[in-house]
Amino acid sequence: MLDRTKVESLIARVALGDQAAFSALYDATSGKLFGVCMRILKDRSSAEDALQDTFIKIWKNSRSYSANGLSPMTWLITIARNTSIDRLRMDRSFDDFDTIAHRISATGLSPEQSAIASSEAKRIVACLNELDAQRSAAIQGAYLDGQSYVDLSERFNVPLNTMRTWLRRALISLKECMSR
Repeated sequence: MLDRTKVESLIARVALGDQAAFSALYDATSGKLFGVCMRILKDRSSAEDALQDTFIKIWKNSRSYSANGLSPMTWLITIARNTSIDRLRMDRSFDDFDTIAHRISATGLSPEQSAIASSEAKRIVACLNELDAQRSAAIQGAYLDGQSYVDLSERFNVPLNTMRTWLRRALISLKECMSR
């Protein structure tokens, strides 16, 4: 079991640019984070790439970590999980209706509610497919996966305000499409 205080201390030192602390953080957490990546990606090579991307994000975003009483491992695992999901998403488009429909519709619905949710999910997927591929992926990241605008702007290598514009315009397009 990792010592919460030790991990928080390492993250704080990484935020200051301490490469030795980064190496120690990697040694202390990479096994657990690699397991998270493997569970999602189910491919060793992809999981290794996702782990590398995870630690790049940790290095870049360590200043945003706030020791708030929650486990620092939760923060690290969330980064690994989101990075792995991003990698999965990059490998497939919105053609996978069942996956998208499942993520959009809530569990525990009545059969009638489930049918309505499925119908709406089909409409949403069709509208998402009308968007530019990058705008579709950005919408999915922001509104289905809960990624921040900052994460999305880094992922697509665009300025933050450009990402906000992309999302606003894509939502307007989706609204228009859904009203047809």
